Amino acid sequence: MARAPKQPEIFDAELDHLPADLRWREWMGRVEAVIFAASEPVTRDVLARVVGKSCSLDLIIDDIREELRGRPYELVSVAGGWHHRTRLAFGDAIRAAVGISDAAVALSEAESLVLTAIAYYQPITRAELSTFFGREISRDLIGRLRSVGFIASGPRSPQPGAPYTYVTTKEFLSQFGMNSLRDLPDMEALEDAGLLSKEKLLAGDIPVAGTDPDPDTNLLDDAAEEI
Repeated sequence: MARAPKQPEIFDAELDHLPADLRWREWMGRVEAVIFAASEPVTRDVLARVVGKSCSLDLIIDDIREELRGRPYELVSVAGGWHHRTRLAFGDAIRAAVGISDAAVALSEAESLVLTAIAYYQPITRAELSTFFGREISRDLIGRLRSVGFIASGPRSPQPGAPYTYVTTKEFLSQFGMNSLRDLPDMEALEDAGLLSKEKLLAGDIPVAGTDPDPDTNLLDDAAEEI
């Protein structure tokens, strides 16, 4: 006679049998353990599975952060979730011991410029990017940014031919320590200061702010060969 399949144990998220203070400590431990074990930021929905319905995840996170004060790592809010990160002050020690992390992505100047344009003006097409910089943006460069996970295809543009647009990803937010695109420097303030203008840049009639009008010293010209 075949054995009946073993029933999975029901996970107790509520912990009603514990005193309030011990329940809170257990929830803190669970939340930190899940975040510590994850290779990418953990969202609120995921963390809610291991705590009671009455638990405030924001307060749990605050208490965990308080306990991590003075430690070489911290709990950061990034890419719509939470992640453990080593503190910047220990970067030199880490590089001296183990070198640059495999997770670090080195971008060329041209790739960085194009990524910045996509971040601010998404969704944007490759043709618009080419107009933006006054030179052709190669498929190889776009492919490089896609391969490292920083951009993805967005909605099709209403332009003739309905070309794909490009948008940034959660990996972009995570790599650059942002929780959302709202963490980018305020574009309206930059536009008011004359540093950014999508319309003028796409029309190709504005220099890049902060650069010498002499093409020999223009940042985009310095990166032209790479683009």
